[in-house]
Amino acid sequence: MSRLAVLNVVGLTPRLLGAAMPRLTRLAAEGGMIRVQPVLPAVTCTAQSTYLTGLPPSGHGAVANGWYDRELAEHHFWKQSNHVVQGEKLWEKCRAARPGFTCAKLFWWYNMYSSADWSLTPRPMYPADGRKVFDVYSHPMGIRDAIKRDLGPFPFPAFWGPLAGIASSEWIAAAAKWIEEKHRPDLSLVYLPHLDYNLQRLGPDDPRIAADCRAIDRVAGDLMDGYAQRGVRTIVLSEYGITRVRRTLALNRIFRAQGWIAIKEELGCELLDCGASKVFAIADHQIAHIYVNDPALLPAVRAVVERLDGVASVLDAAGQRAAGLDHARSGDLVAFSAEDAWFTYYYWEDDAKAPDFARCVDIHRKYGYDPVELFIDPKLALPKLRIAATLLRKSLGFRTLMDVIPLDASLVRGSHGTCPADSGEWPVLIGTGTASGPIQATAVHDRLLAACLAS
Repeated sequence: MSRLAVLNVVGLTPRLLGAAMPRLTRLAAEGGMIRVQPVLPAVTCTAQSTYLTGLPPSGHGAVANGWYDRELAEHHFWKQSNHVVQGEKLWEKCRAARPGFTCAKLFWWYNMYSSADWSLTPRPMYPADGRKVFDVYSHPMGIRDAIKRDLGPFPFPAFWGPLAGIASSEWIAAAAKWIEEKHRPDLSLVYLPHLDYNLQRLGPDDPRIAADCRAIDRVAGDLMDGYAQRGVRTIVLSEYGITRVRRTLALNRIFRAQGWIAIKEELGCELLDCGASKVFAIADHQIAHIYVNDPALLPAVRAVVERLDGVASVLDAAGQRAAGLDHARSGDLVAFSAEDAWFTYYYWEDDAKAPDFARCVDIHRKYGYDPVELFIDPKLALPKLRIAATLLRKSLGFRTLMDVIPLDASLVRGSHGTCPADSGEWPVLIGTGTASGPIQATAVHDRLLAACLAS
């Protein structure tokens, strides 16, 4: 029976293929390339969950990278338990059809406590003294120490933040080879995030993106060669395309002006009190889930949001059903931005009152996804010296903030989440043949399943 590797080259689109990506372009020519109409919202957790279950968000429940839990009155971003994703997973269907089928899941999201045979995922440790210790989580647990002994520690700063770059994708590719050599999975799911970083920092039209294309093509090509030598077929896919943006929308600031947001001041900083607010938004790239705790305000909220320049659509309950987004985790309203806009989570009116985590890389505490974490504040004098001094203080046991992230959302040049009008900016599926036209994101699952079970 055939064995398969699926490389998730994040941000890859038909427009990016070409001279700067000779290996991936050749695979597209030889194995076929299909344009994929992205699932909405076209964000990491939603797209991956759709590919692995064949279900829309209404079926698997990953309605974005984050949402608000109404019972706990808390927002959650980048959770890692696979139990979050409802529905039967790709490898589980393969296992039912082929007893003994094995799967390795390497840095795809929702990777903890899944039924995959082997898994690796980023997972810092948070000791009681306030430190953040970079690390990974593995299943079985013993893989973590063994793989770090052979490959060195995972370069966590290169995975997300101002230093994000090719080193993280290189390490993940090396880990995929390590797993293949020691365990020979029937299916390897490998996440290669490199394109995601500068496509957001610089925008897809920046000529410097060509260097990023060459870098990830090298990493993917080397991994494909290694798999080919061991008789493993490679398929490449992506989750979304990143479009150039020139404007931002801060829904929570607009709701604050309406008197709908509840703010509590703690230690001189302002925090958004979701449970006490009448209305608030959980922002995620080009989508915002809007939670309306006072149902009487629903028509007024929709009217305010629909009038905003840069908002493309606002979905109520009926609209969410039509879009496959009707789930208990979804907002009472779901807003999508125009292609050239994106939603920030910002709610404060004075930067001096911004919460302490706003200037840090802190993906869980913020009330939305924050791509500004990819930048170092250009207003800081001698930022490298400041970072070194902060690291020294941390190493000496002092509690301190790595507060080097700017509060200027205009720095971001690329975003995703909606469906671009130009299919050249859609995600791709490479290596499963061709189709008469684009396919829906839910159909990617069926092609992957067929490839896994091919003899």
